[in-house]
Amino acid sequence: MNTDSHDPRDIPILTDAVEQDGRAFALFDAKSVHAGVVTESLKLADSLLHQATKDIEAILFERVLDQLRAQLPEIVDRVLREHTAVNSSSHG
Repeated sequence: MNTDSHDPRDIPILTDAVEQDGRAFALFDAKSVHAGVVTESLKLADSLLHQATKDIEAILFERVLDQLRAQLPEIVDRVLREHTAVNSSSHG
């Protein structure tokens, strides 16, 4: 049984990989690698932010609907009572 658990917040650091096997990375152009990492990181961040925005919008939408469901009947009752009171006093 594997007792090692992977923490998704444990992000590997590029220098750790270089230190493990520096020979493999000596063949790459550092600027190109940097640009590729930055580009892919920004794409991932953009995707994650868009999904988070959709999730937040869904939560807020549900909250608004829940509040409307809870408060609308009381609003209708109050307005009808007020309207009835105004009509009764103007006719009487």
